[in-house]
Amino acid sequence: MSREHSRYRWFVVVVFFFFMLLHQTDKLMIGSLQVQITDDFGISNTQWGLVNSGALIVATILYPIWGYLYDRFARAKLLSLASFIWGATTWLNALARNFGVFLVTRASTGIDDSSYPGLYTLVADYFGPNLRGKVYGLLQLAQPIGYLVGMILALMVAPMIGGWRSVFFITGGLGLVIALFIYFGIKDMPRGKAEPEFEQMVEMQTFKFSWDEVKQIFKKRTMWFIFLQGFAGVFPWNVITFFFFAYLERERGYDADSILFTMAPVILILAGGYFLGGALGDFLFKRTRKGRIIISSIGVLMGAIFIALALNTPIEARTQFFVFMCLTAIFMPLSSANVIATVYDVTVPEVRSTAQATEYFVENGGAWIAPVLTGIIADAVDLQTAILLICVVAWGLCFFFYLGALFTIDKDAQDLRGQMAERAKAM
Repeated sequence: MSREHSRYRWFVVVVFFFFMLLHQTDKLMIGSLQVQITDDFGISNTQWGLVNSGALIVATILYPIWGYLYDRFARAKLLSLASFIWGATTWLNALARNFGVFLVTRASTGIDDSSYPGLYTLVADYFGPNLRGKVYGLLQLAQPIGYLVGMILALMVAPMIGGWRSVFFITGGLGLVIALFIYFGIKDMPRGKAEPEFEQMVEMQTFKFSWDEVKQIFKKRTMWFIFLQGFAGVFPWNVITFFFFAYLERERGYDADSILFTMAPVILILAGGYFLGGALGDFLFKRTRKGRIIISSIGVLMGAIFIALALNTPIEARTQFFVFMCLTAIFMPLSSANVIATVYDVTVPEVRSTAQATEYFVENGGAWIAPVLTGIIADAVDLQTAILLICVVAWGLCFFFYLGALFTIDKDAQDLRGQMAERAKAM
């Protein structure tokens, strides 16, 4: 690999990091704005759940379409289009003056939320299997940092500049700027270029999308366990993202400053957990193909234990609550980068966007249910019960699904390496 190429691939990572950071800021800050928006429109927890479920449903429907397009056409140009759509739909959402229009325009923001498979597969063609976990972990730092930036914008900046609509105009405008950076600055790579069998080849065959290879995705037993854990695993993330700030304010009595000073360190620890998970997954993957699955199973098990301890902490014991939330934040993201890397450990390059999009499609099948279910339980009992019940049950299920994947990953990964070796010999 030339030094110029090595430098350029890290430039790509930097651009994609800022795309994800600003996009996640725009997407996730709505959780911090719950009280402002629900008071503005006078809506219930259940209606608030519908607002967030709408965007998730739209994203779910579009995942297979985005995945197919990424495997057929230039991924960088499609990512630029997604960034433009992000900016435009956020502006439309800011213009809403009644709940019906707000609900519809918020749902439209889900169009670009399903655009990530192309980003991850393009990165996979710049970095080989032994580095992907760390790179994905680094990119996914953007999600919790974006959450933190969104929280600051919602709790501190919005009141000073005219409310939640004003910050939506800011983040929407940044989406349009990033669209230009991606369109003019990012180049596509041949699919499969970073696979060990092809990495040293100056020229290589172009692998084209194939429906036969798409069918093979569903014959990989590991992918079925990945699908199952994806469906269950997104429940806790969506519950915490969309309801945790209201829980702190309404049921634990935190004011805006207390929320910020409690959650900011937790989110920063969460950010570190993404990279830690990817790095640990790469480390163990070099020794056993089960490595990424082992790290993922530990993450969900310990996350369930510590969130239960945190939510059962007495309201007056704020320090104890903070400690348990920090421990939860370490383990929650350990599986994230490893799941993405595992998908690419068992699928061929020309259908990886489709494979990843299918996994996200299944995930969002659970994701859109989570906010509405949480709202219903919260209205019937309270937010603490809703968050605790959903997180513990969902992560418990994920742990058992990962145990299943431990028995299938070796064969599926070996089959891919054999297929890549055969292609390399044929060139």
